[in-house]
Amino acid sequence: MTQTPQVPTTDPLLAGVRNFRDLGGLPAADGRRVRPGVLFRSGHLARATEADAAFLGSLGLHTVFDFRNAADIAHQGADVPLPGVRHVNLPMSDQTDGDEFWRMVHQGSAEQLHALLSDGRAAARMTASYRSIITHRTAEHGGVLRALADGDVPALMHCAAGKDRAGLAVAVTLLALGVPRDAVEADYLLSDAPHRRFPVRRATPLPPEALELLTPLFAARAEYLAEAFATIDEGWGTVERYLSEGLGFSPTDRERLRERLLTD
Repeated sequence: MTQTPQVPTTDPLLAGVRNFRDLGGLPAADGRRVRPGVLFRSGHLARATEADAAFLGSLGLHTVFDFRNAADIAHQGADVPLPGVRHVNLPMSDQTDGDEFWRMVHQGSAEQLHALLSDGRAAARMTASYRSIITHRTAEHGGVLRALADGDVPALMHCAAGKDRAGLAVAVTLLALGVPRDAVEADYLLSDAPHRRFPVRRATPLPPEALELLTPLFAARAEYLAEAFATIDEGWGTVERYLSEGLGFSPTDRERLRERLLTD
């Protein structure tokens, strides 16, 4: 992962939806590329404006995969409905974890945040989360891949910020399409741009040094995704075994997925 390949920059700025982009154009298996207009990612759609919804409606979406848990939805709201689009809520984390996370972010005092997040603990929390999602959410990832292979496209994947749970679902999908890891990483790191970051809103302000403790939680860092890749390698040895043995997604399924989502 030393080189950073060029990645597509199709990135319309939506007023109420953060971190939206089309994955089309990424290099994939056999010299092919991800087909434009079939796979999108973003943050949540709860605050989509009327114009945002009209734009999203123009994409011809078949399915929106919402990886948020009930705590996320309670804090942010349900997605704005898109007529004719199937909405699938498939939590990639537990509600109890979500309740604790948002309570810490929105209500934690400077002292509490220091105890929980200082001295590298925030980043360690993130890498542990990535390892857990890869290890324990195999059924969910396998279900997403099968839905895409079965034709539930065009599809949009999102969570709250669109970088962690959606980021891993996108990464797994791209790996199944034969996208090289450095290109997966390059797309993932686009989520770290300031205009794509999840906005932290608090009723009570924090001093700057305390607020900075939250930064690793809302960042997209190469070390986080590297932990996911390492978890695949340590647990299954290869991406192919992770897909077939871990997710129950066979080589035949993989070819069907590639026919759906790739272009010459």
